[in-house]
Amino acid sequence: MSKISKAAKTVRKADVGNVIRAIVRAGQAAPGPPLGPVLGQRGIPIGQFCKDFNEKTKDIKEGIPLPIKVFVKPDRTYDLKINQPTVSYFLKAAAGIERGAGKTGHEVAGMVTVKHVYEIARVKAQDESFALQNMSLENVVRCIIGSARSLGIRVVNE
Repeated sequence: MSKISKAAKTVRKADVGNVIRAIVRAGQAAPGPPLGPVLGQRGIPIGQFCKDFNEKTKDIKEGIPLPIKVFVKPDRTYDLKINQPTVSYFLKAAAGIERGAGKTGHEVAGMVTVKHVYEIARVKAQDESFALQNMSLENVVRCIIGSARSLGIRVVNE
């Protein structure tokens, strides 16, 4: 392995270690677990982070689970990237349920229409995870139907 490829590998490893991924409820970031210890290990001021997050999510309905990425810089500052709510949240809201099925495949927790799935797909297609993979809307719909199946939600035509 050449020196350049070793150096590139080292940079990639360092880059991945400086990203914290979590799901935090909108407007409810608190310095306690699970968020506090993870941020504290990286030297990020937890109180300031909670203020920033809650300020950025004040326009969103409180309690919605939001996937976030925190990019930690060497000088202990950070950049915060807030993504769309999770697919499971959208599916549960569309089906009108609180939780998924206990036994997936054996019981049905709720039902959503194909129209609901398509609307969710249009929202989630703009999300970074699907956009980076350059997925077509049809493939995003398939992913969402798979998520619905794993939650015990049946997808019906009408």
